Amino acid sequence: SYGSRKVLERAGVWNHIQDACPIKDIQILDGRSSVLLEFLSEQADEKDFGWIVDNHDLKTAMAAQLKTLKNVTHIAPMGVTGFEVEEDSGFVKLSDGSAVEARLIVGADGRSSFVRGFMEEQYGMRTRQWSYHQRAVICMTEHEHPHNYAAVEHFWPEGPFAILPFTDDSKGVHRSAVVFTEHGPEKTSLMKMSDEEFELALAARFPEHYGEAKLSGTRAASPLNLVHAEKYKAPRMVLVADAAHGIHPTRGQGLNLGFRDLDCLDQLIEQALRTGEDIASSAILKTYEQKRRPDNMAMVAMTDGLNRLFSNASPTVSLLRKVGLKMVSRINPAKRFFMRQAMGDR
Repeated sequence: SYGSRKVLERAGVWNHIQDACPIKDIQILDGRSSVLLEFLSEQADEKDFGWIVDNHDLKTAMAAQLKTLKNVTHIAPMGVTGFEVEEDSGFVKLSDGSAVEARLIVGADGRSSFVRGFMEEQYGMRTRQWSYHQRAVICMTEHEHPHNYAAVEHFWPEGPFAILPFTDDSKGVHRSAVVFTEHGPEKTSLMKMSDEEFELALAARFPEHYGEAKLSGTRAASPLNLVHAEKYKAPRMVLVADAAHGIHPTRGQGLNLGFRDLDCLDQLIEQALRTGEDIASSAILKTYEQKRRPDNMAMVAMTDGLNRLFSNASPTVSLLRKVGLKMVSRINPAKRFFMRQAMGDR
């Protein structure tokens, strides 16, 4: 998002990213309807709503920036076997029998967080989680005509279908990333289709102005669930990003929430260092939790609600959805609110 780019710029990471495609417009559709809601960069002071970056490129950029930081020690490959927390320090136990000491242990290890598991076992912390009984099928596509930097979120009864603009390849071929969200048993999954059958499914959902669209490379699938920790902190320990909250990919905000967590924690640690306060004091960690939990809870509720609302095939609900989207489109304050949400600019 626009807000995440600012975080990456401050961290010195963005300059290492060579291949980022801007999102200038966002189009939202429901079923067989035409575009019901559209966000245009010209309505947002010509700012881009966000950028599509290959995950490998983002990790490579982060690794490149880490190498420039003299106060970072990168230990790899290595496994973490456990933790020990004392009054003034935390210890991360490593698989070679050694341990790393730190004033603060940050759990940034994803939805199946080992750090969160330790906090649950040691401090009785609970985690809410459930499965959506859906899968995200992800692939890269090539298409005949340019995407014009537009992202498309098309809600179908079987689940959202997103088209995300990507940079052209070295030969000038137009590309977009695609995310199908599907229900049902795995035996009927898009992953079970031949490439020819899958491309027919693509063609049935791609807007006509893209021209012919076809699969580029391989497909991948990931089960969708929700995970949200009851608390983000424990003595000398704190959770960020998917370790604290893993949400439904509708609106594509999971990674951006993680960056907002990190930005908030970074500012609190910097402030503590300036004033000589312990960076893992209960006051610092409590402030972090109080600042981040409402934003994360709101996004959990919004993405969960949108998924349930737009996955409902009821004609009455479908009509209400269309009316609601058209109302947002016509009410400027509401539209500006949702544009700011999409940009993540706080």
